[in-house]
Amino acid sequence: MSQTEKAKAFGALHRKGDPVVLYNIWDAGTAKAVADAGAKALATGSWSVAAAHGYADGEELPMSVLVETAKSITAAVDLPLSVDFEGAYSAEPDGAAANVAKLVEAGAVGINFEDQVVGGGGLYPAERQAARIRAIRAMAEGKGVPFFINARTDLFLAESDLSKHAGLVDEAIERGKAYAAAGGSGFFVPGLIDPALIEKICAASPLPVNIMMRTGAPDVKTLASLGVGRVSYGPGPYRSMMEKLKQEAAAIYSLL
Repeated sequence: MSQTEKAKAFGALHRKGDPVVLYNIWDAGTAKAVADAGAKALATGSWSVAAAHGYADGEELPMSVLVETAKSITAAVDLPLSVDFEGAYSAEPDGAAANVAKLVEAGAVGINFEDQVVGGGGLYPAERQAARIRAIRAMAEGKGVPFFINARTDLFLAESDLSKHAGLVDEAIERGKAYAAAGGSGFFVPGLIDPALIEKICAASPLPVNIMMRTGAPDVKTLASLGVGRVSYGPGPYRSMMEKLKQEAAAIYSLL
């Protein structure tokens, strides 16, 4: 498939009540493994890619390394690839768009794009984040690619007290609507696990909603029944694989 065909196919996988499931990867090897397991599309996790290269999350990984990782994945596997691009390594709309253009050139068909101020604390005002999304959409349209911008809000991830999540739903819905109007393709609400709140956001969102699996989150079948359009696993696969690696290595070294 051409990049445009991949982008269209990726967008079509996001169906309310029949979510695309993305088991997050971090390099070409894991991309091949997940593709061979039956995935219809691929998505990196920023935490995982950074950790695999010895860096912390939060744009500590040099952007050039991330772009090269994307290139290696698209060269190895003929499936649509979405890249977790955090804050696009720029606070400014034009800078964000220019950086995302490098991922388009690397063959990616989508990104996660978050509204937290990376390294600065807090979230961008919705209007400012919308301006950044508009710039990215304009760039992608200029390249003729129906690029999937998975607009992420960090409202819930930033609030560790789950009892306070209900009070954040209205703001989340307003942000989702603003991001949709700016050219967003999906609405990502990591950290949210309450079924009733997930259902409320799915009912109100003009975009397919992405839920990240974590401890306490509903299973995929339940999420589908709530109206979710995308399910991802974040850093879970990396952490699971590294724990298995450590256990196997420890078993060997314990015999020496």
